[in-house]
Amino acid sequence: MQNRRLTFKKSERLTHKTVISSLFAEGNSFTCYPFRVVWNTVDLKTPFPAQIAVTVSKRNFKLAVTRNLLKRRIKEIYRLNKSDFYSELQKKDIQIAFMVVYLPKKVMTTKEMTAQFKQAVERIPKEYDKLMERKKTR
Repeated sequence: MQNRRLTFKKSERLTHKTVISSLFAEGNSFTCYPFRVVWNTVDLKTPFPAQIAVTVSKRNFKLAVTRNLLKRRIKEIYRLNKSDFYSELQKKDIQIAFMVVYLPKKVMTTKEMTAQFKQAVERIPKEYDKLMERKKTR
């Protein structure tokens, strides 16, 4: 393990409304249950290679307490597992904005979500490679 502090700074959070709306309008997505990931390459004005936003449906979880619990868990999983993801993005010299949508109608434990979230985040650079291959063949 690296000696870096595992932090999740404000500049790593996706908060810009125009970037978020362009994610859903022009972005790419895939589902890695229990998450749906919507991502797009963007020019971020931060030193970090990625920005993330997390959302939990109000339709599935009426209580804000439950939605906030799930969002906190997902952010914590990201914070602890982002180092490999960042190094992969830096190798490719790209910056990505992505949104994670929690899909199930029940609350999953952190342990249950961790493996699936790791898998989803590892898939983003692979999806980027696929996209670049498709653009080359056109």
